[in-house]
Amino acid sequence: MMASFSQVERKRFWILVIIVSISGFSQGMLLPLISAIFERDGVSSALNGLNATGLYIGTLLVAPFMEAPLRRFGYKPIIIGGGMLVFLSLLLFPFWKSAVFWYFLRLMIGIGDHALHFSTQTWITSFSPQHRLGRNIAIYGMSFGVGFAAGPLFVPLVDTFEGLPFIVSGLLCMLAWSLVFRVKNEFPDVIKGKVAEGNVFRRFKATIAVAWLALLGPFGYGFLESSLHAMYPVYALRNGFELHSVSFMLVSFSAGGIVSQLPLGMLSDKIGRRKVFLFALGGGSVSFFVASTMETSVITIVSMFFIAGLFLGSIFSLGISYMSDLTPKEFLPTGNLLCGIFFSVGSLTGPFLGGLFLEFNAGYSFLLLIAFFLAGLFMLSCFGRTKRLEKAL
Repeated sequence: MMASFSQVERKRFWILVIIVSISGFSQGMLLPLISAIFERDGVSSALNGLNATGLYIGTLLVAPFMEAPLRRFGYKPIIIGGGMLVFLSLLLFPFWKSAVFWYFLRLMIGIGDHALHFSTQTWITSFSPQHRLGRNIAIYGMSFGVGFAAGPLFVPLVDTFEGLPFIVSGLLCMLAWSLVFRVKNEFPDVIKGKVAEGNVFRRFKATIAVAWLALLGPFGYGFLESSLHAMYPVYALRNGFELHSVSFMLVSFSAGGIVSQLPLGMLSDKIGRRKVFLFALGGGSVSFFVASTMETSVITIVSMFFIAGLFLGSIFSLGISYMSDLTPKEFLPTGNLLCGIFFSVGSLTGPFLGGLFLEFNAGYSFLLLIAFFLAGLFMLSCFGRTKRLEKAL
């Protein structure tokens, strides 16, 4: 699989994969954990959803300022700084139970996670050969998915001691973070031409023009991840499901994504990203629509979540590899930065719309909201068109 890699590149790749898997674990645990704690404490669903946005507000706050330090200092220092911010914030949760303090900590985790993911995925897209790009990004996404799937399984630890899940997650993040010291630092390709000295927003505009269709993948996955993990537990608990059952529902979705991630990534290398991307969005929309009509038992919902995950678990990694196809190599840091921004915008949209839906819905299934959202992305992807970089500049 990695025959075209040197020994150094292979070692670096797998260290980055391990780091991202533990980051996925912390995110997968944090969203349903805090939602469940707030729901038990009687916090309104709207405020619960608003608090979940802290993770993504942090990403949006820091995103415009990430590219310059990456180009100046290289990949490794950004990963070190981001990872440290994440595990220190996780370890601080048990010290003071306050909605405001926890929102601040989620903000810090959002900043740290964005730095970590931005640097790791840009590094991987920069050294992966084109014919294996989909496969490598799929492995990257699958590692995140494995961690994210394991995260909700640790939520029931809250019944032993409310701070225990935060401590376990923080220590695992610290152990994974320490691996980055074993790799040598590198730097992104230098931008040449008339945007070399331009401001970051000009590069944003040009990159969006050439790759906005690919950015729908991170945007859609952000909406999906945050709405399912932050707001669906509230909906499910209100409809009589147990917390451990909700955890298995979320795990089944992630498990479906893990199973299909590598096959879909390899398929996109052979037949093209856009075809696979449309297949994933269409199949996912139909799956959630069917699931919304079958909310009669835990087994039924777990099964439908697994099928939906088979389609949709790859749309983030497909979006990254699709963006890498459309974007010149020297613009990859900008493109990866925008993937993070679009993911965060989608993640903010999920809890906001999900909270409003739970406040004002008239008996409709929460899964209908997700199904119609995905159907909208499918239509945009079918009929949207991108520009060439020369015209965008």
